[in-house]
Amino acid sequence: MKKIKGKGNVTRRQFIGTGTAATVLTAGVLTSSCSSKPTPMATGVGKPNSKFGGVQIGASTYSIRGINPSNVDELLKACIEAGLSSIEFRQTNLAEEWCGAPKALRPPIRPGQRGYERFRAQQERDLTEEEYADLEKKAADSREALKQWRLSAPMDKFAELAQMYRAAGVDIHLMKWTPGSWSLEEIDYAFKANKAMNVKGITEEMRLETAKKMGPIAEKYGLYAVMHNHYQYAEEGFNVEDILAVSPSIMLNFDVGHYWGSTGINPCDFIEKYHDRIYSLHIKDKTGLNTEPPNANQVWGQGDTPLEEILLLIKNKYPQIYCDIELEYRIAAWSNSVKETRTCVNYARNILI
Repeated sequence: MKKIKGKGNVTRRQFIGTGTAATVLTAGVLTSSCSSKPTPMATGVGKPNSKFGGVQIGASTYSIRGINPSNVDELLKACIEAGLSSIEFRQTNLAEEWCGAPKALRPPIRPGQRGYERFRAQQERDLTEEEYADLEKKAADSREALKQWRLSAPMDKFAELAQMYRAAGVDIHLMKWTPGSWSLEEIDYAFKANKAMNVKGITEEMRLETAKKMGPIAEKYGLYAVMHNHYQYAEEGFNVEDILAVSPSIMLNFDVGHYWGSTGINPCDFIEKYHDRIYSLHIKDKTGLNTEPPNANQVWGQGDTPLEEILLLIKNKYPQIYCDIELEYRIAAWSNSVKETRTCVNYARNILI
């Protein structure tokens, strides 16, 4: 597979500077050069439509951050405002709480553990060993209560949740339960909930042992266990074939930004080879290996990930593959994640139509 310098990208300057983009950002419809009929666009008004040129543009709801939706209604509102008609549902704790689950408490973070400084800042003073032990017990008890709820959870509530989103114009096509560390009974519950919601797959981080746990259960329900990559493809000895061989129900959530940033190899080559095992893409713009700084998240159009080439490949050959925005670049103080996600939706639209 050849290495490239990210050719074929529409820059942010070009995008914002064109008359087309200006219309995208200020109007609700745009007249396509191929048709006299107005084309629905991502404006944050009414039911969203983010399917362009036959390609379904959506987002991982991880992109809706900094706003911290406290319930599924606030998350749905944010998705509509971002112009998303398709999502990978990331905040599954909100889904479970809406369906009646008890809230699981986070265990305290001890000195030396990742995140301790933030945890300590929330405390009035240093905790004693007895206080740590008490908080850890409460967290463990809440985790067990949640597990027991999951084993008899009302599937009709999950179906109602999915229908609520679809009635508003937002289709849930993936759930990121991240159940790799769960018991087999809980993994079964997650796929059962997906089945009730008519959601085809569960996203999890790509590990061989996780694939072995999830694959057979995904097969049982006729669904997919969808493996997400970070920098594994750049690791010596990593072989995605080992993971795909576990089960035909194992599919890939291929993060083109992480792949490009860590390998410097054109993601289109990978898509061409594995298109029949790719369920969805995570779309982001990053610098490559030969840029300073390397492998860094960028505002779309300011990196060198070949976004235009990727999206046009999906449009022309593999429109069945979902394309989900994963917003990871630093958001300016004058903006927010909903506005930036909507700009990314329209950036993709500008390429596809």
